[in-house]
Amino acid sequence: MPSTQHFPGIRPETVLLCGRDRSGPDAFPPGGAAERGTAGCEQAVGMTAAPDPRLLAFVADNRRGVLTTIKHDGRPQLSNVGYAWDATDGTGLIRVSVTDDRAKTRNLRRDPRVSLHVTSADFWTWVVVEGTAELTPVAADPHDATVEELITYYRGTAGEHPDWDDYRRAMVADRRLVVRFRPEHVYGQIGG
Repeated sequence: MPSTQHFPGIRPETVLLCGRDRSGPDAFPPGGAAERGTAGCEQAVGMTAAPDPRLLAFVADNRRGVLTTIKHDGRPQLSNVGYAWDATDGTGLIRVSVTDDRAKTRNLRRDPRVSLHVTSADFWTWVVVEGTAELTPVAADPHDATVEELITYYRGTAGEHPDWDDYRRAMVADRRLVVRFRPEHVYGQIGG
């Protein structure tokens, strides 16, 4: 049964960018798209391919997503987050502001694998960015490097703050830090 019968709202011009582009038990079998039942499906990014610019553009144009980390028992832990996309170096960097005492922070210290799921308001366009997280030190002084990066994060999500001195103090009081990661694997569906 075609997916349009299961999902009547999906448009035929929607491009599905598949993420199974690697070897392993869940990889596509050898052969063409028709043989593996994926005709009309464009392959997305793998570890050896450059990310599809349409997928990254969608992430760059948004500011909210679901951050997925891995709990100690192996199950996913999901958190709604705001994020900032920074493309100043041409490769893309995602920043998320977190507090030191959160589950996602503890999870990332133990296992730095991270995914960010971003979706459109109508739910038909979505992108997942996978990467390896780096965590800054916890903000300890209103003028330390972590607070400076939190200011970069804030500007990337909300623009200018009305009182940067107050913001700096709050970042230290909240024990905030920055999770940052670069896209290593990207997949999703872009509406037509």
